[in-house]
Amino acid sequence: MHGGEAKKLLGFPPNSHPTLSQVKAAYKQKAWETHPDRFPALQKSMAESNFKLISEAYSSLLVDQRYCSPAQASYVRVVRTGVPRGTGKSHPFLVKAPFLALMMATVSLGGAVAARTYLKQRKEFPSQHPFLP
Repeated sequence: MHGGEAKKLLGFPPNSHPTLSQVKAAYKQKAWETHPDRFPALQKSMAESNFKLISEAYSSLLVDQRYCSPAQASYVRVVRTGVPRGTGKSHPFLVKAPFLALMMATVSLGGAVAARTYLKQRKEFPSQHPFLP
C-alpha cells in the first residue's frame, strides 16, 4: 500500500507528515470505528475487510515514515496475515527430537512391561491347551 493511500485511509491529507503519536491515535480511532465485533452479523464481513485495510495502512505508514523497520512492522501485520513473520532459521529436528525420544521410551518401556507380565502370568498359570504357548 502506498503512503498517500495509507494516509488517506487513516484520515490524513496525502501530502502531510504525521508524527508517530498522530499515526497511532488515528489508527486507534479508525480501528475502534471499524472493528468487526461492533457490527451485526450481516455487516461483519465488510467491517472485517475495512479493519484489515486500516491495519495494513497503519503498518505501511510505520515503515514508510521509518518509525520502525519492516521486521518490526511484520508484527503489526498479524491482524492481516494471522501469523507473524519470524526471522532466523527454524530447526524442525530440534522441535521433533523430544517428542520422538518420548515416543521411543514409551514404546520400549511398555513392551518390556508387557513381556515381563506375560512371562509372569505364563509361569503362574501354565496352559494345558496344546495350541497355546
